[in-house]
Amino acid sequence: MRETFAGPYIASNGYDRARAIEAVADGQATFVAFGSLFLANPDLPERFRRDARLNTPIRETFYGGDGRGCTDYPFLEEGTLSAA
Repeated sequence: MRETFAGPYIASNGYDRARAIEAVADGQATFVAFGSLFLANPDLPERFRRDARLNTPIRETFYGGDGRGCTDYPFLEEGTLSAA
């Protein structure tokens, strides 16, 4: 992408914390967007800040018409610092 476009670029799709940090540091992207990881981790910025374990997204429940799979994932508990 950078060979043809030098402006701000938001990368997405399949990024985790480490890959996002690398993409921005290497200049491959200006920003990285997270979709399903945000659905499964309502406190994703804090989890990334702490390098904490992530909830696994359950794609079968996304956008099913109720809160299941969109608003029922647990928040990071205080003291949970182990990386996945």
